[in-house]
Amino acid sequence: MSLSRLRAEWFPNIRADILAGTVVALALIPEAIAFSIIAGVDPKVGLYASFCIAVVIAFTGGRPAMISAATGAMALVMVTLVREHGLQYLLAATILCGVLQMIAGALKLGVLMRFVSRSVMTGFVNALAILIFMAQVPELIGVTWVTYAVVAVGLAIIYLFPLLTRAIPSPLVAIVLLTAVAIWFGLDVRTVGDMGELPAELPAFFFPDVPLTLETLWIILPTSLTLTVVGLLESLMTAQIVDDLTDTSSDKIRESYGQGIANIVAGCFGGMAGCAMIGQSVINVKSGGRGRLSTLWAGLFLLFLILVLADLVRQIPMGALVAVMIMVSIGTFSWKSLSDLRVHPKSSSIVMLATVAVTVATHDLAQGVLVGVLLSGIFFARKVANIFRIRSELSADGRQRTYTVTGQIFFASAESFGQAFDLKEAIERVVIDVAGAHIWDLTAVAALDRVVLKFRREGTEVELLGMNEASATLVDKLGTHDKPGASDAPALH
Repeated sequence: MSLSRLRAEWFPNIRADILAGTVVALALIPEAIAFSIIAGVDPKVGLYASFCIAVVIAFTGGRPAMISAATGAMALVMVTLVREHGLQYLLAATILCGVLQMIAGALKLGVLMRFVSRSVMTGFVNALAILIFMAQVPELIGVTWVTYAVVAVGLAIIYLFPLLTRAIPSPLVAIVLLTAVAIWFGLDVRTVGDMGELPAELPAFFFPDVPLTLETLWIILPTSLTLTVVGLLESLMTAQIVDDLTDTSSDKIRESYGQGIANIVAGCFGGMAGCAMIGQSVINVKSGGRGRLSTLWAGLFLLFLILVLADLVRQIPMGALVAVMIMVSIGTFSWKSLSDLRVHPKSSSIVMLATVAVTVATHDLAQGVLVGVLLSGIFFARKVANIFRIRSELSADGRQRTYTVTGQIFFASAESFGQAFDLKEAIERVVIDVAGAHIWDLTAVAALDRVVLKFRREGTEVELLGMNEASATLVDKLGTHDKPGASDAPALH
Protein backbone atom coordinates (compact mmCIF):
# COMPACT_ATOMS: atom_id res chain seq x y z
CA MET A 1 0.00 0.00 0.00
CA SER A 2 1.39 3.39 -0.99
CA LEU A 3 1.99 6.09 1.61
CA SER A 4 -0.65 8.36 0.10
CA ARG A 5 -3.27 5.61 0.18
CA LEU A 6 -2.30 4.67 3.73
CA ARG A 7 -2.77 8.27 4.81
CA ALA A 8 -6.09 8.55 2.97
CA GLU A 9 -7.49 5.38 4.56
CA TRP A 10 -6.15 5.84 8.09
CA PHE A 11 -5.48 9.50 8.78
CA PRO A 12 -7.66 11.82 6.64
CA ASN A 13 -8.49 13.81 9.80
CA ILE A 14 -7.10 12.37 13.04
CA ARG A 15 -8.97 14.74 15.36
CA ALA A 16 -12.34 14.13 13.68
CA ASP A 17 -11.80 10.36 13.65
CA ILE A 18 -10.92 10.26 17.37
CA LEU A 19 -13.96 12.35 18.34
CA ALA A 20 -16.29 10.33 16.11
CA GLY A 21 -14.90 7.04 17.44
CA THR A 22 -15.48 8.27 20.99
CA VAL A 23 -19.17 8.91 20.28
CA VAL A 24 -19.51 5.49 18.68
CA ALA A 25 -17.84 3.73 21.64
CA LEU A 26 -20.26 5.36 24.08
CA ALA A 27 -23.24 4.33 21.98
CA LEU A 28 -21.90 0.78 21.50
CA ILE A 29 -22.06 -0.13 25.20
CA PRO A 30 -25.83 -0.22 25.78
CA GLU A 31 -26.43 -1.81 22.38
CA ALA A 32 -23.86 -4.57 22.97
CA ILE A 33 -25.43 -5.29 26.36
CA ALA A 34 -28.96 -5.26 24.90
CA PHE A 35 -27.97 -7.59 22.06
CA SER A 36 -26.34 -9.97 24.55
CA ILE A 37 -29.61 -10.08 26.50
CA ILE A 38 -31.53 -10.81 23.27
CA ALA A 39 -29.19 -13.70 22.47
CA GLY A 40 -29.50 -15.02 26.03
CA VAL A 41 -25.84 -14.63 27.01
CA ASP A 42 -23.86 -12.60 29.56
CA PRO A 43 -23.36 -8.88 28.65
CA LYS A 44 -19.60 -9.37 28.41
CA VAL A 45 -20.12 -11.68 25.38
CA GLY A 46 -21.53 -8.77 23.38
CA LEU A 47 -19.02 -6.24 24.72
CA TYR A 48 -16.02 -8.47 23.98
CA ALA A 49 -17.41 -9.14 20.50
CA SER A 50 -17.84 -5.43 19.79
CA PHE A 51 -14.27 -4.70 20.91
CA CYS A 52 -12.70 -7.57 18.93
CA ILE A 53 -14.71 -7.03 15.75
CA ALA A 54 -14.25 -3.24 15.66
CA VAL A 55 -10.48 -3.50 16.15
CA VAL A 56 -9.97 -6.33 13.65
CA ILE A 57 -12.25 -4.90 10.96
CA ALA A 58 -10.35 -1.59 11.11
CA PHE A 59 -7.41 -3.45 9.53
CA THR A 60 -9.17 -6.12 7.46
CA GLY A 61 -12.39 -4.48 6.27
CA GLY A 62 -13.03 -3.07 2.83
CA ARG A 63 -14.71 0.17 3.94
CA PRO A 64 -12.96 2.88 6.03
CA ALA A 65 -15.15 4.54 8.68
CA MET A 66 -17.67 1.70 8.79
CA ILE A 67 -18.41 0.30 12.26
CA SER A 68 -18.81 -3.43 12.86
CA ALA A 69 -19.72 -5.00 16.19
CA ALA A 70 -22.34 -7.19 17.86
CA THR A 71 -25.72 -6.52 16.25
CA GLY A 72 -29.39 -7.20 16.91
CA ALA A 73 -29.92 -8.92 13.56
CA MET A 74 -27.22 -11.47 14.41
CA ALA A 75 -28.39 -11.83 18.04
CA LEU A 76 -31.87 -12.89 16.93
CA VAL A 77 -30.36 -15.79 14.96
CA MET A 78 -28.49 -17.10 18.02
CA VAL A 79 -31.41 -17.46 20.44
CA THR A 80 -32.34 -21.09 19.73
CA LEU A 81 -28.76 -22.39 19.67
CA VAL A 82 -27.91 -20.70 22.98
CA ARG A 83 -31.11 -21.94 24.63
CA GLU A 84 -30.65 -25.56 23.50
CA HIS A 85 -26.85 -25.98 23.62
CA GLY A 86 -25.29 -23.10 25.55
CA LEU A 87 -22.60 -20.45 25.09
CA GLN A 88 -19.74 -22.71 24.02
CA TYR A 89 -21.67 -23.91 20.97
CA LEU A 90 -22.47 -20.28 20.11
CA LEU A 91 -18.75 -19.44 20.16
CA ALA A 92 -18.05 -22.44 17.91
CA ALA A 93 -20.83 -21.29 15.56
CA THR A 94 -19.27 -17.82 15.52
CA ILE A 95 -15.90 -19.23 14.43
CA LEU A 96 -17.55 -21.37 11.73
CA CYS A 97 -19.49 -18.31 10.57
CA GLY A 98 -16.18 -16.50 10.13
CA VAL A 99 -14.75 -19.37 8.10
CA LEU A 100 -17.84 -19.42 5.85
CA GLN A 101 -17.62 -15.66 5.34
CA MET A 102 -14.00 -16.00 4.25
CA ILE A 103 -15.06 -18.70 1.79
CA ALA A 104 -17.74 -16.31 0.51
CA GLY A 105 -15.00 -13.74 0.02
CA ALA A 106 -12.88 -16.25 -1.89
CA LEU A 107 -15.87 -17.04 -4.13
CA LYS A 108 -16.41 -13.29 -4.62
CA LEU A 109 -20.05 -13.50 -3.58
CA GLY A 110 -19.95 -9.79 -2.77
CA VAL A 111 -20.54 -9.09 -6.46
CA LEU A 112 -24.11 -10.33 -5.95
CA MET A 113 -24.82 -6.88 -4.48
CA ARG A 114 -25.24 -5.66 -8.07
CA PHE A 115 -28.56 -7.53 -8.13
CA VAL A 116 -29.93 -5.46 -5.25
CA SER A 117 -31.96 -2.64 -6.79
CA ARG A 118 -32.15 0.94 -5.56
CA SER A 119 -35.72 0.31 -4.39
CA VAL A 120 -34.53 -2.57 -2.18
CA MET A 121 -31.71 -0.39 -0.82
CA THR A 122 -34.17 2.39 0.03
CA GLY A 123 -36.50 -0.10 1.70
CA PHE A 124 -33.58 -1.58 3.64
CA VAL A 125 -32.52 1.86 4.89
CA ASN A 126 -36.05 2.88 5.85
CA ALA A 127 -36.68 -0.42 7.63
CA LEU A 128 -33.47 -0.04 9.62
CA ALA A 129 -34.45 3.50 10.60
CA ILE A 130 -37.80 2.22 11.85
CA LEU A 131 -36.18 -0.70 13.73
CA ILE A 132 -33.64 1.63 15.35
CA PHE A 133 -36.48 3.87 16.55
CA MET A 134 -38.57 0.90 17.73
CA ALA A 135 -35.60 -0.36 19.74
CA GLN A 136 -35.71 2.88 21.74
CA VAL A 137 -39.42 2.62 22.59
CA PRO A 138 -38.95 0.27 25.60
CA GLU A 139 -36.72 2.94 27.17
CA LEU A 140 -39.63 5.40 26.94
CA ILE A 141 -42.37 3.22 28.42
CA GLY A 142 -43.20 3.29 32.12
CA VAL A 143 -40.62 5.95 32.95
CA THR A 144 -40.84 9.28 34.76
CA TRP A 145 -41.18 12.66 33.07
CA VAL A 146 -37.49 13.22 33.84
CA THR A 147 -36.51 10.63 31.23
CA TYR A 148 -38.59 12.40 28.58
CA ALA A 149 -36.95 15.67 29.58
CA VAL A 150 -33.48 14.11 29.22
CA VAL A 151 -34.34 12.81 25.75
CA ALA A 152 -35.80 16.15 24.68
CA VAL A 153 -32.81 18.13 25.95
CA GLY A 154 -30.49 15.60 24.30
CA LEU A 155 -32.18 16.06 20.93
CA ALA A 156 -32.08 19.86 21.35
CA ILE A 157 -28.32 19.75 22.00
CA ILE A 158 -27.73 17.36 19.07
CA TYR A 159 -29.54 19.58 16.56
CA LEU A 160 -28.76 23.06 17.95
CA PHE A 161 -25.12 22.72 19.08
CA PRO A 162 -23.82 22.53 15.47
CA LEU A 163 -25.18 26.09 15.01
CA LEU A 164 -22.49 27.21 17.49
CA THR A 165 -19.62 25.00 16.31
CA ARG A 166 -18.99 21.74 14.49
CA ALA A 167 -15.56 21.28 16.05
CA ILE A 168 -16.99 18.73 18.51
CA PRO A 169 -19.64 16.18 17.52
CA SER A 170 -22.95 17.26 19.06
CA PRO A 171 -23.92 13.68 20.14
CA LEU A 172 -20.74 13.56 22.27
CA VAL A 173 -21.62 16.93 23.82
CA ALA A 174 -25.13 15.68 24.59
CA ILE A 175 -23.88 12.49 26.28
CA VAL A 176 -21.24 14.28 28.38
CA LEU A 177 -23.49 17.16 29.48
CA LEU A 178 -26.50 15.00 30.31
CA THR A 179 -24.34 12.53 32.25
CA ALA A 180 -22.84 15.40 34.25
CA VAL A 181 -26.30 16.84 34.99
CA ALA A 182 -27.68 13.42 35.98
CA ILE A 183 -24.78 12.84 38.41
CA TRP A 184 -24.82 16.40 39.81
CA PHE A 185 -28.56 16.49 40.50
CA GLY A 186 -28.95 12.79 41.24
CA LEU A 187 -31.68 12.36 38.64
CA ASP A 188 -33.88 9.29 38.99
CA VAL A 189 -33.34 7.88 35.52
CA ARG A 190 -32.37 4.52 34.05
CA THR A 191 -28.64 4.30 33.37
CA VAL A 192 -26.26 2.05 31.44
CA GLY A 193 -25.41 0.29 34.68
CA ASP A 194 -29.02 -0.86 35.00
CA MET A 195 -28.74 -2.87 31.77
CA GLY A 196 -26.18 -5.39 33.00
CA GLU A 197 -22.83 -5.90 34.68
CA LEU A 198 -19.77 -4.63 32.84
CA PRO A 199 -16.76 -6.99 32.56
CA ALA A 200 -13.78 -6.30 34.81
CA GLU A 201 -11.02 -8.08 32.90
CA LEU A 202 -9.52 -8.28 29.43
CA PRO A 203 -10.90 -10.94 27.10
CA ALA A 204 -8.73 -14.07 27.03
CA PHE A 205 -7.95 -16.33 24.07
CA PHE A 206 -9.44 -19.83 24.20
CA PHE A 207 -11.05 -22.35 21.87
CA PRO A 208 -14.71 -23.17 22.57
CA ASP A 209 -15.16 -26.18 24.84
CA VAL A 210 -17.13 -28.37 22.43
CA PRO A 211 -16.47 -31.89 21.09
CA LEU A 212 -14.71 -31.78 17.71
CA THR A 213 -17.15 -34.19 16.08
CA LEU A 214 -19.50 -34.29 13.10
CA GLU A 215 -22.40 -34.14 15.55
CA THR A 216 -21.16 -30.75 16.76
CA LEU A 217 -20.80 -29.57 13.18
CA TRP A 218 -24.42 -30.51 12.36
CA ILE A 219 -25.59 -28.70 15.50
CA ILE A 220 -23.86 -25.41 14.72
CA LEU A 221 -23.94 -25.46 10.89
CA PRO A 222 -27.54 -24.18 10.41
CA THR A 223 -26.95 -21.26 12.77
CA SER A 224 -23.55 -20.51 11.23
CA LEU A 225 -25.00 -20.48 7.70
CA THR A 226 -27.75 -18.07 8.73
CA LEU A 227 -25.26 -15.85 10.57
CA THR A 228 -23.06 -15.85 7.46
CA VAL A 229 -25.86 -14.72 5.17
CA VAL A 230 -27.32 -12.13 7.55
CA GLY A 231 -23.88 -10.78 8.46
CA LEU A 232 -22.65 -10.42 4.89
CA LEU A 233 -25.95 -8.98 3.70
CA GLU A 234 -26.07 -6.33 6.41
CA SER A 235 -22.36 -5.55 6.07
CA LEU A 236 -22.35 -5.19 2.28
CA MET A 237 -25.51 -3.10 2.24
CA THR A 238 -24.18 -0.89 5.04
CA ALA A 239 -20.97 -0.48 3.04
CA GLN A 240 -23.05 0.69 0.08
CA ILE A 241 -24.88 3.21 2.28
CA VAL A 242 -21.61 4.60 3.67
CA ASP A 243 -20.29 4.73 0.09
CA ASP A 244 -23.24 6.97 -0.78
CA LEU A 245 -22.86 9.12 2.34
CA THR A 246 -19.17 9.76 1.74
CA ASP A 247 -19.08 9.67 -2.08
CA THR A 248 -16.34 7.03 -1.94
CA SER A 249 -16.08 3.39 -2.95
CA SER A 250 -15.43 0.21 -0.99
CA ASP A 251 -14.03 -3.25 -1.64
CA LYS A 252 -16.93 -5.68 -1.11
CA ILE A 253 -14.72 -8.76 -1.53
CA ARG A 254 -12.26 -7.53 1.10
CA GLU A 255 -15.20 -6.72 3.36
CA SER A 256 -16.36 -10.35 3.18
CA TYR A 257 -12.88 -11.57 4.13
CA GLY A 258 -12.61 -8.94 6.85
CA GLN A 259 -15.90 -9.84 8.48
CA GLY A 260 -14.87 -13.49 8.46
CA ILE A 261 -11.53 -12.83 10.15
CA ALA A 262 -13.19 -10.54 12.72
CA ASN A 263 -15.78 -13.17 13.66
CA ILE A 264 -13.12 -15.88 14.01
CA VAL A 265 -11.18 -13.62 16.40
CA ALA A 266 -14.35 -12.70 18.30
CA GLY A 267 -15.28 -16.37 18.77
CA CYS A 268 -11.79 -17.17 20.08
CA PHE A 269 -12.02 -14.36 22.65
CA GLY A 270 -15.45 -15.18 24.05
CA GLY A 271 -17.49 -12.92 21.79
CA MET A 272 -20.62 -13.52 19.73
CA ALA A 273 -20.79 -13.10 15.95
CA GLY A 274 -21.28 -9.59 14.59
CA CYS A 275 -21.35 -7.55 11.42
CA ALA A 276 -21.53 -3.96 10.20
CA MET A 277 -23.92 -1.66 12.09
CA ILE A 278 -25.79 0.91 10.06
CA GLY A 279 -26.73 3.00 13.09
CA GLN A 280 -23.22 3.24 14.47
CA SER A 281 -21.75 3.72 11.00
CA VAL A 282 -24.08 6.65 10.38
CA ILE A 283 -23.18 8.11 13.80
CA ASN A 284 -19.50 7.78 12.91
CA VAL A 285 -19.84 9.44 9.49
CA LYS A 286 -22.15 12.22 10.71
CA SER A 287 -19.73 12.90 13.59
CA GLY A 288 -16.87 13.40 11.13
CA GLY A 289 -15.33 9.92 10.98
CA ARG A 290 -13.82 9.11 7.61
CA GLY A 291 -10.78 6.88 8.21
CA ARG A 292 -10.02 3.45 9.61
CA LEU A 293 -8.70 5.17 12.72
CA SER A 294 -12.26 6.04 13.77
CA THR A 295 -13.22 2.35 13.71
CA LEU A 296 -10.05 1.28 15.55
CA TRP A 297 -10.47 3.99 18.17
CA ALA A 298 -14.13 3.05 18.71
CA GLY A 299 -13.07 -0.50 19.61
CA LEU A 300 -10.10 0.50 21.77
CA PHE A 301 -11.99 3.26 23.58
CA LEU A 302 -14.89 0.86 24.19
CA LEU A 303 -12.53 -1.46 26.05
CA PHE A 304 -11.03 1.51 27.94
CA LEU A 305 -14.51 2.64 28.97
CA ILE A 306 -15.66 -0.72 30.33
CA LEU A 307 -12.39 -1.53 32.12
CA VAL A 308 -11.11 1.85 33.33
CA LEU A 309 -14.05 4.25 33.32
CA ALA A 310 -16.71 1.70 34.22
CA ASP A 311 -17.93 3.71 37.21
CA LEU A 312 -18.63 6.72 35.00
CA VAL A 313 -20.06 4.69 32.16
CA ARG A 314 -22.56 3.02 34.47
CA GLN A 315 -23.99 6.47 35.26
CA ILE A 316 -24.65 7.53 31.66
CA PRO A 317 -28.44 8.10 31.45
CA MET A 318 -30.10 5.89 28.86
CA GLY A 319 -32.14 8.93 27.81
CA ALA A 320 -28.97 10.53 26.40
CA LEU A 321 -28.20 7.46 24.29
CA VAL A 322 -31.85 7.20 23.24
CA ALA A 323 -31.61 10.78 21.95
CA VAL A 324 -28.53 9.85 19.91
CA MET A 325 -30.24 6.81 18.41
CA ILE A 326 -33.39 8.80 17.58
CA MET A 327 -31.12 11.24 15.74
CA VAL A 328 -29.65 8.30 13.85
CA SER A 329 -33.12 7.01 13.02
CA ILE A 330 -34.26 10.37 11.69
CA GLY A 331 -31.07 10.84 9.71
CA THR A 332 -31.14 7.31 8.30
CA PHE A 333 -34.73 7.35 7.01
CA SER A 334 -35.04 8.44 3.39
CA TRP A 335 -37.76 11.05 3.76
CA LYS A 336 -37.61 11.81 0.05
CA SER A 337 -38.78 8.27 -0.64
CA LEU A 338 -42.23 9.22 0.71
CA SER A 339 -42.76 11.95 -1.87
CA ASP A 340 -41.19 9.73 -4.53
CA LEU A 341 -44.05 7.26 -4.07
CA ARG A 342 -46.20 9.56 -6.23
CA VAL A 343 -43.73 9.83 -9.10
CA HIS A 344 -41.79 6.56 -9.13
CA PRO A 345 -43.14 3.54 -11.04
CA LYS A 346 -45.63 1.51 -9.01
CA SER A 347 -43.40 -1.55 -9.22
CA SER A 348 -40.49 0.31 -7.60
CA SER A 349 -42.72 1.64 -4.82
CA ILE A 350 -44.15 -1.83 -4.16
CA VAL A 351 -40.62 -3.30 -3.88
CA MET A 352 -39.56 -0.56 -1.45
CA LEU A 353 -42.68 -0.88 0.74
CA ALA A 354 -42.54 -4.69 0.74
CA THR A 355 -38.90 -4.63 1.84
CA VAL A 356 -39.81 -2.28 4.70
CA ALA A 357 -42.88 -4.27 5.74
CA VAL A 358 -41.21 -7.69 5.80
CA THR A 359 -38.07 -6.42 7.55
CA VAL A 360 -40.02 -4.58 10.26
CA ALA A 361 -42.48 -7.46 10.72
CA THR A 362 -39.81 -10.15 11.04
CA HIS A 363 -36.93 -8.04 12.43
CA ASP A 364 -34.89 -10.03 9.91
CA LEU A 365 -32.94 -8.01 7.36
CA ALA A 366 -32.22 -11.08 5.24
CA GLN A 367 -35.92 -11.90 4.78
CA GLY A 368 -36.80 -8.31 3.93
CA VAL A 369 -34.06 -7.97 1.34
CA LEU A 370 -34.81 -11.44 -0.10
CA VAL A 371 -38.46 -10.47 -0.65
CA GLY A 372 -37.38 -7.16 -2.21
CA VAL A 373 -34.91 -8.83 -4.57
CA LEU A 374 -37.47 -11.48 -5.61
CA LEU A 375 -40.12 -8.83 -6.32
CA SER A 376 -37.57 -6.76 -8.26
CA GLY A 377 -36.76 -9.84 -10.36
CA ILE A 378 -40.43 -10.58 -11.00
CA PHE A 379 -41.21 -7.01 -12.05
CA PHE A 380 -38.08 -6.88 -14.22
CA ALA A 381 -38.98 -10.15 -15.95
CA ARG A 382 -42.50 -8.89 -16.54
CA LYS A 383 -41.23 -5.62 -17.99
CA VAL A 384 -38.76 -7.36 -20.31
CA ALA A 385 -41.41 -9.87 -21.38
CA ASN A 386 -43.72 -7.01 -22.38
CA ILE A 387 -41.03 -5.63 -24.73
CA PHE A 388 -41.15 -8.89 -26.70
CA ARG A 389 -42.81 -8.57 -30.16
CA ILE A 390 -43.53 -10.80 -33.20
CA ARG A 391 -44.64 -9.46 -36.58
CA SER A 392 -45.68 -11.66 -39.52
CA GLU A 393 -45.95 -11.08 -43.28
CA LEU A 394 -47.42 -13.31 -45.97
CA SER A 395 -45.63 -13.52 -49.29
CA ALA A 396 -47.36 -12.25 -52.45
CA ASP A 397 -47.98 -15.78 -53.74
CA GLY A 398 -49.46 -16.88 -50.40
CA ARG A 399 -47.03 -19.79 -50.05
CA GLN A 400 -44.64 -18.41 -47.38
CA ARG A 401 -45.11 -16.50 -44.09
CA THR A 402 -42.20 -14.71 -42.44
CA TYR A 403 -42.29 -14.15 -38.66
CA THR A 404 -39.94 -11.42 -37.39
CA VAL A 405 -39.14 -11.82 -33.68
CA THR A 406 -37.68 -8.98 -31.58
CA GLY A 407 -36.92 -8.90 -27.86
CA GLN A 408 -35.93 -11.42 -25.22
CA ILE A 409 -37.23 -14.99 -25.29
CA PHE A 410 -37.08 -16.52 -21.79
CA PHE A 411 -39.38 -18.12 -19.24
CA ALA A 412 -41.58 -15.03 -18.89
CA SER A 413 -42.10 -14.50 -22.64
CA ALA A 414 -41.96 -18.11 -23.88
CA GLU A 415 -45.73 -18.60 -23.70
CA SER A 416 -46.38 -15.44 -25.74
CA PHE A 417 -43.80 -16.66 -28.25
CA GLY A 418 -45.61 -19.95 -28.73
CA GLN A 419 -49.03 -18.31 -29.09
CA ALA A 420 -47.87 -15.86 -31.77
CA PHE A 421 -47.72 -18.49 -34.53
CA ASP A 422 -50.67 -19.71 -36.58
CA LEU A 423 -49.79 -23.38 -36.62
CA LYS A 424 -52.83 -24.43 -38.68
CA GLU A 425 -52.32 -21.99 -41.57
CA ALA A 426 -52.22 -23.76 -44.94
CA ILE A 427 -48.86 -22.58 -46.29
CA GLU A 428 -45.84 -24.37 -47.67
CA ARG A 429 -43.03 -22.58 -45.85
CA VAL A 430 -42.43 -20.59 -42.64
CA VAL A 431 -39.41 -18.35 -42.02
CA ILE A 432 -38.70 -17.34 -38.41
CA ASP A 433 -36.32 -14.36 -38.34
CA VAL A 434 -34.74 -14.11 -34.87
CA ALA A 435 -31.97 -11.64 -35.77
CA GLY A 436 -33.52 -9.11 -33.38
CA ALA A 437 -34.12 -11.59 -30.58
CA HIS A 438 -32.11 -13.50 -27.97
CA ILE A 439 -32.86 -16.95 -26.56
CA TRP A 440 -31.95 -17.12 -22.88
CA ASP A 441 -33.00 -20.35 -21.20
CA LEU A 442 -34.34 -23.90 -21.41
CA THR A 443 -37.96 -22.67 -21.38
CA ALA A 444 -37.29 -20.52 -24.45
CA VAL A 445 -35.56 -23.39 -26.28
CA ALA A 446 -38.49 -25.70 -25.45
CA ALA A 447 -40.95 -23.12 -26.82
CA LEU A 448 -38.97 -22.88 -30.06
CA ASP A 449 -38.89 -26.69 -30.33
CA ARG A 450 -42.67 -26.90 -29.94
CA VAL A 451 -43.31 -24.31 -32.64
CA VAL A 452 -40.92 -25.89 -35.16
CA LEU A 453 -42.07 -29.47 -34.56
CA LYS A 454 -45.77 -28.54 -34.76
CA PHE A 455 -45.22 -26.77 -38.09
CA ARG A 456 -43.38 -29.84 -39.36
CA ARG A 457 -46.20 -32.15 -38.30
CA GLU A 458 -48.54 -30.00 -40.41
CA GLY A 459 -46.20 -30.54 -43.35
CA THR A 460 -44.79 -27.02 -43.34
CA GLU A 461 -41.11 -26.39 -44.06
CA VAL A 462 -39.45 -24.23 -41.37
CA GLU A 463 -36.32 -22.09 -41.60
CA LEU A 464 -34.66 -20.14 -38.78
CA LEU A 465 -32.71 -17.03 -39.74
CA GLY A 466 -30.32 -14.65 -38.01
CA MET A 467 -29.81 -16.48 -34.72
CA ASN A 468 -26.89 -14.97 -32.82
CA GLU A 469 -24.01 -17.15 -31.69
CA ALA A 470 -24.94 -17.33 -28.01
CA SER A 471 -28.54 -18.30 -28.78
CA ALA A 472 -27.38 -20.84 -31.39
CA THR A 473 -25.03 -22.47 -28.90
CA LEU A 474 -27.86 -22.84 -26.37
CA VAL A 475 -30.29 -24.21 -28.97
CA ASP A 476 -27.71 -26.69 -30.30
CA LYS A 477 -27.09 -27.92 -26.77
CA LEU A 478 -30.66 -28.10 -25.44
CA GLY A 479 -32.93 -28.17 -28.50
CA THR A 480 -34.50 -31.28 -30.02
CA HIS A 481 -36.08 -30.05 -33.26
CA ASP A 482 -32.91 -30.60 -35.32
CA LYS A 483 -31.86 -33.84 -33.64
CA PRO A 484 -32.08 -37.18 -35.54
CA GLY A 485 -35.56 -38.62 -35.24
CA ALA A 486 -37.20 -35.34 -34.27
CA SER A 487 -38.77 -34.95 -37.70
CA ASP A 488 -38.37 -36.04 -41.30
CA ALA A 489 -38.14 -32.40 -42.33
CA PRO A 490 -34.77 -30.98 -43.45
CA ALA A 491 -32.41 -29.70 -40.77
CA LEU A 492 -32.72 -26.03 -39.96
CA HIS A 493 -30.21 -23.41 -41.00
